[in-house]
Amino acid sequence: MRRIPFALALLAAAALAAPTRAAAQIPERFENLKVLPRDIPRDSLIQIMRGFALSLGVRCQYCHVQRTGADGRETFDFKADDKDPKEKARFMMRMVRDLNTQVLPNVPHRRDPPVSVSCVTCHRGLPVPTTLDRILAAAVDSGGAAAAIARYRQLRTEPNLASGRYDFSETTVSELARRLAVQGKTAEAAALLEMNGEFYPRSAQIDFQLGEVYRQRGERDKALVRYRMAQEKDPNNPQIRRRIDELSGAATPAPRPR
Repeated sequence: MRRIPFALALLAAAALAAPTRAAAQIPERFENLKVLPRDIPRDSLIQIMRGFALSLGVRCQYCHVQRTGADGRETFDFKADDKDPKEKARFMMRMVRDLNTQVLPNVPHRRDPPVSVSCVTCHRGLPVPTTLDRILAAAVDSGGAAAAIARYRQLRTEPNLASGRYDFSETTVSELARRLAVQGKTAEAAALLEMNGEFYPRSAQIDFQLGEVYRQRGERDKALVRYRMAQEKDPNNPQIRRRIDELSGAATPAPRPR
């Protein structure tokens, strides 16, 4: 029996959406392979494709061309190079290979067993690697703090917490707020920190940082409220106590002569 030719695009999804249908179209022999070995076994290729799919959260059609036949059925034209993501995927495959075989072996005092990189190292279920920090910063630039807060809340309702796509720890928003405050965008910084405090109500650091922002804005009363809230959560912190003394007018005892 004459086998159907098949071309490998390096970011297919043989297992996410309609895995049975996609896998059924994969033959035993392939063509147009430009990175993986031309004689790669079918099972091995499917596992590699599955890894790409899960790492990027994509499906077969992300890289592979789908065509509609005369009977109305959708089939994959695996050998076609029409889609840009396919060429990008080939480049990324070569990059990962070179990192693991040429660059990382030269890391001083490398761990044993050695650490290597793969698609999921950067992508974490996203077709285009990014971070929560970058998403929120872009939202602030385009729509202000309100847009960033809305985006943050939206992302927390999606299945991202379990997948690990984004870092939802308190530090992500706090660090963005710190940078905004340095840039003079204190209103945006305060709004983001207030939201952050909703999700981490036990954090003394968020309260202290809010106190710093309000102090920078000249809003003494708001700053004092936040410093005192921080002190309730971290009563032995000298930096918090010093800020409260400064704003409340309490005199700092002079050091005794020795």
